[in-house]
Amino acid sequence: MKYVVHQLGNVEKGNVVEVSLKGNAANVLLLDSSNYNNYKNGRRYRYYGGFVKKSPFKVTVPHSGKWFVVVNLGGLSGQVRSSVRILPGMMPLAKQYSTSDLSSLFLGNKINDDIEKEYDVFISHATEDKDEVVRPLANALKNNNLNVWYDEFELKIGDSLRQKIDKGVANSKFGIVILSKNFIKKGWTNYELDGLITRSISNQQILLPIWHNITKQEVIDYSPSLADKVARSTSINTIEEIAEEISQIIKGKEDENV
Repeated sequence: MKYVVHQLGNVEKGNVVEVSLKGNAANVLLLDSSNYNNYKNGRRYRYYGGFVKKSPFKVTVPHSGKWFVVVNLGGLSGQVRSSVRILPGMMPLAKQYSTSDLSSLFLGNKINDDIEKEYDVFISHATEDKDEVVRPLANALKNNNLNVWYDEFELKIGDSLRQKIDKGVANSKFGIVILSKNFIKKGWTNYELDGLITRSISNQQILLPIWHNITKQEVIDYSPSLADKVARSTSINTIEEIAEEISQIIKGKEDENV
């Protein structure tokens, strides 16, 4: 099937893709990079859009990343020309400020309105596992355009460790737990795990365990409920493979909610 592809490059989540058609109605498909590769290679793919009769057609980008727009006639006769532009998404609702705040506004300073940052994933881990597993995994997930709560990304000097962790756990959709011998021995990791499990039980969060240098029996002895969850192991999978699978799971969940 002949088609026209518009390469949009990296587009931020929430921006709007506007597609204008001249001539026939046509299929308009918004595809991320992995689904575009599937499309052009004849494999199953997921898309946003459909058969467009009225121009312009607008669709909101569901997650940040590299995006493509494909336009085709779907077997219909005729011709169609298309153009695409990126529009900014809707801004947050404006907050009304008191008179005492106006000087900051005029100076162009951002006023803290207590809007908490949301994360795709929170990584709970032991410090001893940072170099070998955690840092490479956090960077790989970040490179896949996910918002990652990882202490080296988020904690600054003077921060309250407990408060930052509580907010990170509460505002994350997924919780990654790097289970290792080091993890089991730590106090902070157990504190984080309690919060992650509580949110998982109440269906507020999905728990993703990763086993690192630990046996199934050791996990069973530590937490039978965690041992029952499907996990990935660094002894079998590479960090890149684990990061890619986690990214696909998270983006798949976002697609289901569109």
